[in-house]
Amino acid sequence: MTLALLHTSPVHVPVFDALRDADHPGLALRHLVHEGLLDRAREAGPEAVADDVRGLLAGAVADGARAVLCTCSTIGAVAESQSAALGVPVLRVDRPMAAAAVARDRVVVLAALTSTLEPTLALLAEEAGDRPVEVRAVVVEGAWARFGAGDREGFLDLVAAAADAVTECDAIVLAQASMAGAVTRTGTRVPVLSSPRTGLAAAAAAAR
Repeated sequence: MTLALLHTSPVHVPVFDALRDADHPGLALRHLVHEGLLDRAREAGPEAVADDVRGLLAGAVADGARAVLCTCSTIGAVAESQSAALGVPVLRVDRPMAAAAVARDRVVVLAALTSTLEPTLALLAEEAGDRPVEVRAVVVEGAWARFGAGDREGFLDLVAAAADAVTECDAIVLAQASMAGAVTRTGTRVPVLSSPRTGLAAAAAAAR
């Protein structure tokens, strides 16, 4: 049983390997890292990389993947839309997190990239359906520059500080999988939701 993971940064590989070892021993992961997809999606929109994503996912399925998990929120919807054509489940890592978030009344979304906001807000609206949920979005200034410079500790500290500064909400959503490490650095009493663990659990179930 093999689960393929499509990443736009190599930092995700050890994170998901550790989660697999802790929660899903025996699950074979195949990591596909393509950093250029995010750069192009930020410049021209997610649909600009749809053909490339389709080809990468088809290759993973041809190599034996029983399911695919896209760990990039910006291109998650593009990846997810390929499921029917490929004949295997294609999941976006942030959907289970979004479903949990919209069970609350007031949600704040933190993102390090502006390009992540639109797909994340659309996903939250989709999961909320007819349920009224107040959603606010905050871009963590300077965080992506730290990430791009390889300063992961500084990146996570900025995200954690932004979460601690949030008031009057019932849940905080960390829009990008790369932000998950900030959860343990926060002091807020508001639930801080991240996507890797729940996203991998859903994908593991789909692969089975």
